Amino acid sequence: VQLQASGGGLVQAGGSLRLSCAASGRTFSSRTMGWFRQAPGKERDFVAAISGGGGSTYYADSVKGRLTISRDNAKNTVYLQMNSLKSEDTAVYYCATRPGWLSVSRRGGYDYWGQGTLVTVSS
Repeated sequence: VQLQASGGGLVQAGGSLRLSCAASGRTFSSRTMGWFRQAPGKERDFVAAISGGGGSTYYADSVKGRLTISRDNAKNTVYLQMNSLKSEDTAVYYCATRPGWLSVSRRGGYDYWGQGTLVTVSS
């Protein structure tokens, strides 16, 4: 499985961005997809996850109500719609994939990772 994240950029606080992650491979629709982020000097933290069929989602408390994860299995793509952005959302955002749904916020459960896309929110 190969993952290619895109859509990052510079945005003002309160603005919006949509990140995309295109995946290769025939098993996309059976795998959980997740987004993580890593701010400078910090660890890579969980942001959101979506189940293979899209029926279940899970978010970090810090992004609930502002960020929305979705997927289009026909296009092998997962999205992260980011609204009401804050300066603390500045980070490199990574998409990742894993089998199953248990403990989806755990970084170690993901077996394939994309290269990351930088989001910078100016205040």
